[in-house]
Amino acid sequence: MKFRDGMWLPIEGKRTEYAEDIYTITKRPDGRALSLLCPTKHVRSRGDTLNLPTVTLDLEAVFDGVISVEVTHWSGAANKGPHFDLFPDGKPQDDASISVSDKGTTIASGSVSATIHPDQHTFDIRFHATDGSKHLTSLLNRSVGFAYGPAPSTPIQLDDMRNFDHYVFTQTTLGVGETVHGLGERFGAFNKVGQSVTLWNSDGGTSSEQAYKNVSFWLSNRGYGVFIDTPDKVDLEVGSERSCRVQTSVKGQRLKWYLIYGPSPKEVLYKYTTLTGRAGRVPAWSFGLWLSTSFTTSYDEKTVSSFLEGMATRDIPVEVFHYDCFWLKAFHWCDFVFDTEMFPEPSNMISRLKSSGLVKKICVWTNPYLGQASPVFKMAAEKGYLLRRKNGDIWQTDLWQAGMGIVDFTNPEATKWFVSCMETLFDTGVSAIKTDFGERIPVDDVQWFDPSVDPSKMHNYYSFVYNKAVYEALQKRHGKCEAVVFARASTAGCQRFPLQWGGDCESTPEAMAESLRGGLSLGLCGFSFWSVDIGGFEGYPSPWIYKRWVAFGLLTSHSRLHGSNSYRVPWTIDNDDQGEQSCAKTLARWTALKARLMPYLYAQAAEAIAGGLPLSVRAMCLEFPEDPTSWYLDRQFMLGSKLLVAPVFEETGDVEFYLPEGRWTNFFTGEVKSGPRWVKEKHDFDTLPFYVRENTVLVLGKEGERRTVYNYLEDVEVRLYHATTGAEAQLVDSDGNEKGRLKIDTNSSVIGQDLLQGNSSIQIIS
Repeated sequence: MKFRDGMWLPIEGKRTEYAEDIYTITKRPDGRALSLLCPTKHVRSRGDTLNLPTVTLDLEAVFDGVISVEVTHWSGAANKGPHFDLFPDGKPQDDASISVSDKGTTIASGSVSATIHPDQHTFDIRFHATDGSKHLTSLLNRSVGFAYGPAPSTPIQLDDMRNFDHYVFTQTTLGVGETVHGLGERFGAFNKVGQSVTLWNSDGGTSSEQAYKNVSFWLSNRGYGVFIDTPDKVDLEVGSERSCRVQTSVKGQRLKWYLIYGPSPKEVLYKYTTLTGRAGRVPAWSFGLWLSTSFTTSYDEKTVSSFLEGMATRDIPVEVFHYDCFWLKAFHWCDFVFDTEMFPEPSNMISRLKSSGLVKKICVWTNPYLGQASPVFKMAAEKGYLLRRKNGDIWQTDLWQAGMGIVDFTNPEATKWFVSCMETLFDTGVSAIKTDFGERIPVDDVQWFDPSVDPSKMHNYYSFVYNKAVYEALQKRHGKCEAVVFARASTAGCQRFPLQWGGDCESTPEAMAESLRGGLSLGLCGFSFWSVDIGGFEGYPSPWIYKRWVAFGLLTSHSRLHGSNSYRVPWTIDNDDQGEQSCAKTLARWTALKARLMPYLYAQAAEAIAGGLPLSVRAMCLEFPEDPTSWYLDRQFMLGSKLLVAPVFEETGDVEFYLPEGRWTNFFTGEVKSGPRWVKEKHDFDTLPFYVRENTVLVLGKEGERRTVYNYLEDVEVRLYHATTGAEAQLVDSDGNEKGRLKIDTNSSVIGQDLLQGNSSIQIIS
């Protein structure tokens, strides 16, 4: 939302008022907050205080390294919910202090402080490290205020605010060379400076400025992040209105955000996820290959069995089979009832599949909508389980499903009913749920069951209550650490309900790159686990892009083959080519590699959860924040903290990637390259740039391992990559329990070898 026409003029149709003075500074009695009264003109006499709007700016020390900033125009405005569920694991103790000197008034929250200029006529608030070592950002002249649209010609017109929109905004300064990242799963440029970003969940695919997962958090390369504390629509001008500022605006009377100081990006994410929550542990089996029926394809039990048998004969283990939409009857989506014409005995069918040994787990597609044709619709409408219009009608639309209604999760009884539907699916043998949709939640002419909620805030927040209900139902049935959702829509806090996938992408190399950028941005918002539709969702992938996507997709935390109107089993892509570079052979090799990586991956997953970090895809800047280049790298990523992956986007196999400082060893060939430098390589379909960071102790499953769940301490291969004193690797079992660590001591010996079982070996790579 832009409010200015260049630097000097107001934009047509808007009137803007800026905080000009800091007239009074009031210390809260507990010593943890300051309240600033800020008139919108300089006050030089008593008469200047009349007919003059003010803005109140509250600064609070929240916990070490975190200060909140809240701007309010009219404090009497209702602050309706929903509100983000903050500090789900408890609030840390704060270390607050307030001091006054000739430099101004300073509020400190442990390692971060805000200093207010001593001259009341100089609007200047500086955020900095408490020890004075680093300046972060500032609120300067004309950086805090409110706006009306349309512009009123007289204050009398504001007697009836129904005719006006009211906005509150802040503008934090951008330093020279500063970059901004995150804001959810964004598919455009990785560095957001220069972009206008609207945080509003939309079903727009990956090739647009819209996003399924809008998260009101951004990370700066200057060692801090900002979390905007509202699920409502947020408009950001990231160096796109004033090129030296990030403008944040919301419709309403108040705006609150938290400034989070690291100084490292990992520390910023740890503190951000202290506020909003961290991912739950996902089971080891979920890291295996997921195979889907695809979206609009026709299938029955025979089709499913043929897919799984075909994968088995090609040495491609499938851990999870996913039934997409048409397990349900057409026009009935989503009443949670199997289409009995196609699947007359769903429980027996699932039991047969599992007992065959071809697959271990079953997932089904769901959404929070209900088509009018389903007999369940009438019951849900009568009981008040569906969202209503203001006149009492059920809110319905023909977009997606004819006459569909939307489950109203603000009604506790509706949530109980929805969960009971999940439990019925679990009774049939379902182990995981794909929670699709949840983005197009209406805000006009709607009345939620809970009258205290703001429909606009419910739009994004709906994804939280939707995924929470399903995730907790899975936990209750299968166990706290066995729950897996496969979610598309998300907002801040949804990282607590893993996992998320990247949405509808085309079957092109450009879409693969878009998806990667989306995953990188989402990972910088505290989401530990992420997946993508291997091969692309829309269209028919050519064999080469399918194979390149397989290599990429099997090195993300979770790996699923899924398409729209075509199958994604490999033999349908290349007419069942039998060559060594065929789709089937390529998929088998990369699936086997991921199985071998599981001792490393599952240990890294535990570390990612604890730190609020992405497992994969992890932006390079998280591991190499002091390297300026790392903040611009969006065609490669880290798999955990030790492995670098650069997907190939060219049919020729040509790829260019960046190696940060240090020695890097090619996982496949053992060749060593030193960084920092750019590297060009050419790859067939059985390799890609896959490099191991120096000083790595890498634990792998045995050669030829095909399973995802096995004993991660038995018959393992331990590789030491230029490992020196102190290098270590965490050892976990297949339940995620830490069993100890392997560590290099001062004599270059490996401590902890007694934890290894069977014919485990240690190999020195140098």
